[in-house]
Amino acid sequence: MSQPASPASRRRFLTLALACPACAVAARVGIAAEHAAPKGGHDAPHWSYEGPTGPAQWGKLAPGDALCGIGREQSPVNLTEAIPAATPDLATRWAPATAEIIHNGHTIQVNWPAGSEAVIDRQPHQLLQFHFHHPSEHVIDGRSFPLEVHFVHRNASGGLAVVGLFFTPGPANPTLEAIWSAMPTQAGDKTRLAAPLDIASFLPGDPTSYRYAGSLTTPPCSEVVSWVVLRQPVSASPAQIERFAALFPMNARPVQPLNRRKLLLDLL
Repeated sequence: MSQPASPASRRRFLTLALACPACAVAARVGIAAEHAAPKGGHDAPHWSYEGPTGPAQWGKLAPGDALCGIGREQSPVNLTEAIPAATPDLATRWAPATAEIIHNGHTIQVNWPAGSEAVIDRQPHQLLQFHFHHPSEHVIDGRSFPLEVHFVHRNASGGLAVVGLFFTPGPANPTLEAIWSAMPTQAGDKTRLAAPLDIASFLPGDPTSYRYAGSLTTPPCSEVVSWVVLRQPVSASPAQIERFAALFPMNARPVQPLNRRKLLLDLL
C-alpha cells in the first residue's frame, strides 16, 4: 500500500509541477517509457546514449522528459554503503514460456506473456518484459559489470518494480544463449523464442539484494520504480557478452546521485 506523502515529498512534487507539469504527471503515473513499453512513432523525441541526444541532454529533449535532468530519485545508482535491513523476501513465480524478442533500437527486449509474477514488498507484480544493458547501469562499490538485465514488473495499481541482475565473465549461460540465438540484429525487427524458456534459471543461488526507490533509466525517467538489484552476479561467456556488445557498444545510463534516499541490503 502507498503511504501518505511526506511534507518534503509534497514540496518536491509541487516544485516539479511548477517547473514541468507534464513530468509531474509522469512522476505520478509513470508507465510510459521503454521500461514499460518501447517508444515509437515519428513524433517521439529521439534519444541516445552518446552525443547531443545522450544522457546529459535527456532532460531537455521533451517537456515530459524533464525529470531526467531535475529529478532527485534517479536511477541507476552506485550500490555502496547500504544499510543492512530486514526486508520482505523477493519471491519470483516466473513460468516457462515462449515470447517475442524485439530489437527496439536501444536494447534487446523480451516481452513476456501474462502468467508470471514476482512478489516484491509483499505485493504481486506481473512480469511485463526484460531487457539488457552493456555495460551494467548499476555498479557495486564503483565496480561495473559487462552486462545487466532488468526484469520489469507492474502491480495492480500501476506501480513498477524492476529486478536487476548482473552478468560476469565465466562459463556460457544456457538461458542467455537461447535468447541470443533468436535475437534480431536490426532495429525494429522482431523474432520469437524457438522453445519455452525457463527464465527462473537466470537467478543466482544467493537471493541477497539491494533495495531502493528510483526511476526508469531511460526517458522520461519517471520516479516510480521500486528497485531490487541482486548482489550475486551470474556468468556469461566472453563470447556471449561480445555478441550483445557488437549490437550495443554502449546502452547504459551513467550512475546518478543517491541524494537523501536510503539504500538497503536485505541481509537480516
